[in-house]
Amino acid sequence: MIPLVLIPGMMCDARLYQPQISAFSHRVPIHTVPVSTHSNMQDLAKDILDNAPPVFALAGLSMGGIIAMEVLRQAPNRIAKLALLDTNPRAEVEEIKKNRQLLMANVQQNGLAEVISNTIPKYFSPTESLSTQKNLKIIELCNAMSQSSGVAAYINQSMALRDRQDQQETLKKLTANVPTLILCGEDDQLCPVERHTLMKSLMPNADLHIIKGVGHLPTLQAPEQTNNALESWLFT
Repeated sequence: MIPLVLIPGMMCDARLYQPQISAFSHRVPIHTVPVSTHSNMQDLAKDILDNAPPVFALAGLSMGGIIAMEVLRQAPNRIAKLALLDTNPRAEVEEIKKNRQLLMANVQQNGLAEVISNTIPKYFSPTESLSTQKNLKIIELCNAMSQSSGVAAYINQSMALRDRQDQQETLKKLTANVPTLILCGEDDQLCPVERHTLMKSLMPNADLHIIKGVGHLPTLQAPEQTNNALESWLFT
């Protein structure tokens, strides 16, 4: 069985994929990789390649998907399957770059609490309550993952996102014999559906799954639907 490498999103760790690890770890070797050791996408991807199996299935969510695209750019022959979840193939636009600079300055001066508390609501559908038991647990987990990651990780990851290159040409070059899944929440506020329909246009053979009523973290917000899509991608 081809091993599966999971790349977490910004300020996340393996807990982002706990429902998927629970569902699939008895059927496929799973490696979850850290994404905070460098301040640029190229070195983050190189670290993954240096430590990954020779050939592997690769899945990433949000920043994890952006890193996955850089892994693909560097070593396309090592990727047997690709899953891009709630992510963005484009380079960062100037307005977001400027805002990211302000956020980094805030975190360096005041710590993570304010920036993270303002970011987490954007992970959810704008029409849903954040006070449900399920969402409160997800918020608690996101806070825990952020605190575990720490300020240095936030700065490294922010710089890597700010300076990343556009990966649309990388996706265009992906061969049709690499099974590819594009998945997102219909109500993702950070990586909207149009980013995913763009990726589908670049990779016509990819399967596109849009989960209704779900925001930026379908692995946690809709684990059963996410797992169903991943099951088909991994095992067929």
